[in-house]
Amino acid sequence: MTSNLTFADQFVPQFHITNPSQHQNHELKIWPSCFAAVKAGNKPFDVRENDRGFQIGDELLLREFEPETGQYTGHTITRWVSYVLEGGAFGVQDNWCVLGFSDVPPIPTGMTDIRLW
Repeated sequence: MTSNLTFADQFVPQFHITNPSQHQNHELKIWPSCFAAVKAGNKPFDVRENDRGFQIGDELLLREFEPETGQYTGHTITRWVSYVLEGGAFGVQDNWCVLGFSDVPPIPTGMTDIRLW
């Protein structure tokens, strides 16, 4: 069997993590308008209270939640934290953060070829 896939000699991923075993999984509510924007790729971030100690590499299961009915819609999407802007700077309140989203999981630092990953 042959494949038409080609890979660059060296792949530079979107972001790295130093210790993949220390990432956390978080299940988070997200309102429908934000869910749609994240899914479409128009909202690659979220502002959250940092009560969970978010870190780069954490996996986020975003569950669409309808605040008017207090019910989950059943729609979900997975994103990974690619950046954390801690509160206390740039107008972000203390104990809050801005999370950068990636739609691909991170790879460990030092890996450059993920063809077998």
